[in-house]
Amino acid sequence: MASMASGKALAFSLNNLQKRGTLYIGPGTEIYEGMVIGNTSKGEEMVVNPVKGKNLTNMRAAGSDENVQLAPPHLLSIESGLELMSEDEYLEVTPGNIRLRKQTLKDGERVRTKRTAQ
Repeated sequence: MASMASGKALAFSLNNLQKRGTLYIGPGTEIYEGMVIGNTSKGEEMVVNPVKGKNLTNMRAAGSDENVQLAPPHLLSIESGLELMSEDEYLEVTPGNIRLRKQTLKDGERVRTKRTAQ
C-alpha cells in the first residue's frame, strides 16, 4: 500500500486499510506521497489515501459513531525492511525513522514508466 497524499495519517482511514493488510504506520504519523504504509494481504500494489477523514454531518444518532480499534503497526527494522522491499522501492533510513518508499513518488509517473518498460 502506497500513499497518494501527504499529511498526518488518521485512525479512521487506517481502520479501513488494516482490513486489507498489514500496516507499517500508526495514527498521527507524518506521511508523504509515494511512502509505503503497509503490505496488502493479496500481494498486489495498491494506492491508498490514509489522510482521508470521516465526513461530518449535522445529523446525530445514538450509537452511530464507532470506536476505532487499530492493531499495533508492524514497525520496520533495517533487516525486515530489506526483506519486504520490492524492486521499485527504496529503504529510507533516517535518525528518527526507517521506512519504505517508492522510487518514483507520483502514482501517475509510476504507471507511465511501468507502461513504457513493457
